[in-house]
Amino acid sequence: MKEKELEGIKKECCSCFKCSLGKTRKNVVFSDGNADAKILLIGEAPGADEDATGIPFVGRAGKLLTKLIEESGLSRQKDFYICNTVKCRPPENRVPTDEEKKICENYLINQIKTVNPKVIVLCGATSAKSFLGNKIKISEVRGKWYKLFDNIDATVIFHPSYLLRNHSELEGSPRWLTKQDLYKIKEFIK
Repeated sequence: MKEKELEGIKKECCSCFKCSLGKTRKNVVFSDGNADAKILLIGEAPGADEDATGIPFVGRAGKLLTKLIEESGLSRQKDFYICNTVKCRPPENRVPTDEEKKICENYLINQIKTVNPKVIVLCGATSAKSFLGNKIKISEVRGKWYKLFDNIDATVIFHPSYLLRNHSELEGSPRWLTKQDLYKIKEFIK
């Protein structure tokens, strides 16, 4: 049932040209993972690899995200439903504008309502700012818990593209913190 509803939302999204991103995309990047997952992860926007494949988080950052998910004992395909704040790639991989996010917001909200996860993971500053306000600093909100929509628990993790620039896995490093966050998410969904 959920998959049929999500297909309808995706079909509508694929015919959307309400903003300039629709005119330059190769593919709508709608989602990946399990529609019945307890974890819904929301990223920023598709990059070049995602635009080429139509699947979120498949480039270098996506491979790192998958590795971290698996190291925490979770499965990307079984435990996660993954999407982005916008469904089309911004030129030059720039951050999507507030207007672009607003235009795509209905698709995202319908995905969230349909999947009805136990937890929402806001991946990176752009995703976190979309839900928690533009004034937040990711270093101050990551790892904390919030309530979104109909009382869905939500937390923030660093974006894997940030982690690609921060290789250290020493205690307290961004990669180490992300691993701890994923372990806590795993415990939370039990």
